[in-house]
Amino acid sequence: MSTLETNSIGKYNGNNVSIDDALNLKSYDTAGRDALTASAGDIIYNTDEGTIDFYNGTAWFATSGSSFSLSVEYLVIAGGGAGGGDTGGGGGAGGYKNSYSSESSGANSSSLDALTISPATSYNVVVGAGGSGGSGTNGTSGNNSSFSTVESTGGGGGGGIGTDTASARNGANGGSGGGAGGRGNDSAAPASGGTGTPLQGLAGGTSGSSPASCIRTGGGGGGAGAAGTNASGQTAGVGGNGLASSITGSSVTRAGGGGGGNTRYSIYGCGADQPGGAGGSGGGGAGSNSGTGTAGTQYTGSGGGGGQYNVGTGGNGGKGVVILRYPDSYSITLSGGAASTSGEQTDGSTGYKYIQIESTGTVSFS
Repeated sequence: MSTLETNSIGKYNGNNVSIDDALNLKSYDTAGRDALTASAGDIIYNTDEGTIDFYNGTAWFATSGSSFSLSVEYLVIAGGGAGGGDTGGGGGAGGYKNSYSSESSGANSSSLDALTISPATSYNVVVGAGGSGGSGTNGTSGNNSSFSTVESTGGGGGGGIGTDTASARNGANGGSGGGAGGRGNDSAAPASGGTGTPLQGLAGGTSGSSPASCIRTGGGGGGAGAAGTNASGQTAGVGGNGLASSITGSSVTRAGGGGGGNTRYSIYGCGADQPGGAGGSGGGGAGSNSGTGTAGTQYTGSGGGGGQYNVGTGGNGGKGVVILRYPDSYSITLSGGAASTSGEQTDGSTGYKYIQIESTGTVSFS
């Protein structure tokens, strides 16, 4: 019969104890730790960080290593692309990266991993501007947004009439692709929408097919949750829908694509006027048949709508946004130009805070 060997534990004054051999805690990587059903007071060894981590009832914290750390969830949306001018395609939404809960990230992909960061360090945050609407030209693409190592790609600009060659009217590639610009004459071939970036957004739609007199319509810009639709005949393309997130405590949809521009047919003797394409849910700008396309909504990274044939300018893309969610035992400091109109918010009774950052600078936690 084997002998059971045990460590000797001695009790001294108060709560002090001694153990003969080294205490070996149960080991997990960060993902395994976060998947535990933990209770306040649980302690593990984190093999990714080389730290001893404890659970305080709401979040995990490191008690060892070079510095304390905390887990930060994020929603990073780049600036939206602008709509093209002259029956322009709608702008594509900015790239969409989401690590909150089990919500979708861009292009309906799986939620990303939260970031583990040190409160003692300042982290760069960039909020990308939207693109500028084209006037007889393609709209410009939006600018990238980022937080620490997470970066989202600006939305692609919508195509304009350009030189009437298909390639000149293609929507630009981006976080989500821009819609193609409509034909400038009856013999021009349809143009293609831009492609989206994998795991960030979807493609823009093509311009009108089957060339015929007065049919000049732009394709819809891609959104974070759906591709822009193709223009068809006198029907302009619709912007792709965005995605919803509850990272701020309530569900908000962002990153919709812009709608394609259309021709005001009656003034050219081509029949009844047709509307421009609708913008995608989440802030996408509508295309126009009577002037300038609608701008994408600010701080959603949505695309602008395409402008009317011959006289219309594309709508500007919406500015992006960076939203961070973190344990309410910490406070955030914005500096170097970073700003939030709403400031730091407590997320009810869940033990977390969030902040919507709307300009570029640095952030730190304490």
